Amino acid sequence: MTTPFGPQLIGESEKTLNALLRRFLRDSGLTEPEWVVLRISESPHRELGAAALVQAVADRAHFPDAADLVDELTGRGLLADGRPTDTGRAVLADVKASIATTTAPIWEGLPTQDVEAATRVLNEVVARARAVLA
Repeated sequence: MTTPFGPQLIGESEKTLNALLRRFLRDSGLTEPEWVVLRISESPHRELGAAALVQAVADRAHFPDAADLVDELTGRGLLADGRPTDTGRAVLADVKASIATTTAPIWEGLPTQDVEAATRVLNEVVARARAVLA
């Protein structure tokens, strides 16, 4: 059965992909929220510093405990001044490589125009949802 476009389909997609992510994170010692923080921390387009990372995590992931997550990852040596340390970069690289290898069949062969349309629509959904949250 095909689920029509809307909150249920987006939710099913997210939950299924998160189940895969949890598998990839199992050996890394990271939780899904910690992984999100590490991914945001590697963004070159944000201000430097732990406070800026906390703000970016709060804005993008809506984690109420963003500061605690940043502190935890800093204490574990994965972050310094809001950026990944060498250890943090190694963890990111290992997990991303595992994700890329295992999930390649999910993404391969999707028609370019469909991917472009889905990208536009999902970015618009995120923008509208953020506007509602504001």
